[in-house]
Amino acid sequence: MIEFMKRTAEQAGAIAYADLLRLKASSIHRKGTCFDLVTDTDRKVEEFIIGQIRAEHPECGVFGEETGRSGQDREFCFIIDPIDGTASFAHHLPNWSVSIGLHRNGIPVAGVVFQPVTGDLYYAELGKGAYLNGSRIHVSSRTDLSEVIAGTGFACLRAQWKEENNLTFFNRIAPQVQDVRKYGSAALDCCLVARGSLDAFWELFLQPYDVGAGTLLITEAGGCVTDLFGGAGFPGKGFLATNGALHKPFLSFFHDYRHLCR
Repeated sequence: MIEFMKRTAEQAGAIAYADLLRLKASSIHRKGTCFDLVTDTDRKVEEFIIGQIRAEHPECGVFGEETGRSGQDREFCFIIDPIDGTASFAHHLPNWSVSIGLHRNGIPVAGVVFQPVTGDLYYAELGKGAYLNGSRIHVSSRTDLSEVIAGTGFACLRAQWKEENNLTFFNRIAPQVQDVRKYGSAALDCCLVARGSLDAFWELFLQPYDVGAGTLLITEAGGCVTDLFGGAGFPGKGFLATNGALHKPFLSFFHDYRHLCR
């Protein structure tokens, strides 16, 4: 199954990249707010991925960002984000990716994230480790907050910049760590934690397809994933991924702020 997922992600990425080279403003649309973009390519790529699944694995369900759920009661379900980081894609920035996860009865068992601009292919299978372009990857070993590079994001579903859209947490964490980065693709943020480039990543208001592949990449690379309060309620109660050693210190930043994660 993982070879099918890798091949499909690379093919989907090639379709998206070809469209990027001739992207026009008329193909960029707004879903609900001026912050939440979708392109014709998002839909085209998702349709391609679903077509491949239907052709080779029709027994599996599908949950896609653009098309919703189909066959979600089946044992295996693919979780698809055709272009994670659509705003970056629309502005010709490199931080966007194709994300395909496979869950068995709700548990991640395989995940692939492909970054077409760089050609980087991340993948993992349950119990078999995490890989980047064929080489095993691991989370970082940092334990000192003053040396930490963390990643975060600000949900595109916001109506405006608000306290409950991560600003409280950002203002608590940023002074305590070496630096904070915002890449604009939760799937790639997960990959960066898995490879040890980021030591931690947190975000609010993510959807299952945003981290459907990345969650497994992190845990297979030796990291830890929970909601912002140490439970399994992610991404609904926020999403926190770390190298494991930093998980407890990061959880302390979110204590007593459950009201911001409704």
